[in-house]
Amino acid sequence: MSSIARRLGEIRQRIARAVQAAGRNPADVRLLAVSKLQPSAAIREAYAEGVRDFGENYVQELVRKSTELADLPDLRFHLIGHVQSNKVKSLVGRVSAVHSVDSVRLAEELGKRAIAAELPLAKCWSGVGPAVAATSRQLPVFIEVNVGGEAQKSGCEPSAVVAVLEAIQAQPSLRAVGLMTVPPFFDDPTLSRPYFHRLRELRDAVSNAASLPELSMGMTLDLEEAIAAGATIVRVGTAIFGERPARDVPLSREGP
Repeated sequence: MSSIARRLGEIRQRIARAVQAAGRNPADVRLLAVSKLQPSAAIREAYAEGVRDFGENYVQELVRKSTELADLPDLRFHLIGHVQSNKVKSLVGRVSAVHSVDSVRLAEELGKRAIAAELPLAKCWSGVGPAVAATSRQLPVFIEVNVGGEAQKSGCEPSAVVAVLEAIQAQPSLRAVGLMTVPPFFDDPTLSRPYFHRLRELRDAVSNAASLPELSMGMTLDLEEAIAAGATIVRVGTAIFGERPARDVPLSREGP
């Protein structure tokens, strides 16, 4: 058994235990394997173990990997890092969901580009909500919320969520599916719990679980806390792939 297969098994067991402890339906919580800075070969290995959804932070890297792995028919890339409006053109048509829409301007640019690209049906992604994305060319998007109010992190303020949501809903090529957050880092994962609850409460205040079903929150250290708070997607990287290689070019502003 490879190291990736072994680690995936461990993460899946953690998710299963957390789902059971929370009294939730296992089908309502899914794993997003964060593959940023990992080689395409590692993605192939995880794909062979049944993973289909992979998270990338950088637009250029996502575009390159989508080309290198084009032979994997049901592989889906999710953009989870910040994206500048001028990077959207190269992104649309290669991504299955965007987790980091945090402004009205970005929603408008993404919507415009999605129309122009005529998103292929094969790229669409359907989560726990109504499966309309499987039969339409709407690109599923999440609103990224900076629940911790940290200046160094992307995400809109909680007070701006309604405006961003309305901007997404005004774009016929986009479908708002949920909220995403990255809470402040704590060595003690229980300290993340209030931030996860805050995101769920915010979703319930601006919409409801039927029309905005997804909560993308929780990572390696705190996925149990996120699942207990209602996460539908947990984003796990190093616990699956190991430590990330150093990036050989300067970091751009398109991702953290």
